[in-house]
Amino acid sequence: MTLAPDAPHTPVLLRPLLAAVAPVCGLWLDGTFGAGGYARGLLDAGADHVIGVDRDPLAFELAASWADNYEGKLTFVEGTFSKLDTYADTLLDGVVLDLGVSSMQLDRADRGFSFMKDGPLDMRMSQSGPSAADLVNAASEAELADIIFQYGEERASRRIAAAIIKARSTAPFETTLQLAAVIESVLPRSKPGQSHPATRTFQAIRIAVNDEFGELLAGLQAAERALKPGGKLAVVTFHSLEDRVVKRYLAARSGGAGRANRYAPETVEEKPQFKLTPRRAIGPDEDELGQNPRARSAKLRVAQRTEHASGEMPRTGLGMPKISLKDLSDA
Repeated sequence: MTLAPDAPHTPVLLRPLLAAVAPVCGLWLDGTFGAGGYARGLLDAGADHVIGVDRDPLAFELAASWADNYEGKLTFVEGTFSKLDTYADTLLDGVVLDLGVSSMQLDRADRGFSFMKDGPLDMRMSQSGPSAADLVNAASEAELADIIFQYGEERASRRIAAAIIKARSTAPFETTLQLAAVIESVLPRSKPGQSHPATRTFQAIRIAVNDEFGELLAGLQAAERALKPGGKLAVVTFHSLEDRVVKRYLAARSGGAGRANRYAPETVEEKPQFKLTPRRAIGPDEDELGQNPRARSAKLRVAQRTEHASGEMPRTGLGMPKISLKDLSDA
């Protein structure tokens, strides 16, 4: 069901997020505005102002019907959270990032994110640039297999890639159900309670099309630069790949990375940029799972900015997949 433009939207893990960052006050940035659920929650909890950032212009069209209720306390920026440190004239009291695909995108067949509804094979969050169809119809078999394996952790990636190449030799891929049918044709039928056979492949293609891991690392670094001492960073993830990157980034920036083994040489200990609050990820409780089954894989990680200067963080050691869109475009 598609949300009505003025329907209240409760995002995943909102209650534990607000509890973890309390007291909420000052200037916050919601880097993945979507349907506006986190922004509303922050304003209702006491934030003085929220900057809502999204690369999907539809998000702000849908928010127009209720934004005026907050009397100028909400500012919209069409852009990516990788540049969030450029959207405010002062340091921020908090940053929220929700790394999942929003319900308004999944529920709209014309956006091409869902393998359950027929629509154009698109998957572009910004509605610009190369689409999923462009990628699926142009990438080599080896590139497709690597994307599906690295970004989707799909063990049958080579089999799926070979089936895609064979199918597109007859006709190019244009719709979501066209691709889903090819994937289903080479995988066992899912048992009750298991995810759809196309789940991992669609995830992988979506990540590649939107360069989600490049955005994630840049966004974490931008948040580190943008937060004032004592400011809070809250990140909600939905699959193990992105949670691994967030976990390792925050561990490294809070002085908890440690040595790979006891024989490795000691390194000069840098002053931490974050303090983990709490140290472990927060998951959904039974009440939330009953209300929203999509929350089952969600994890929330929260960290507080220290007074120490920000710095650059290399991709190595973060568990980042080894593929990038630049590699594919240069191939």
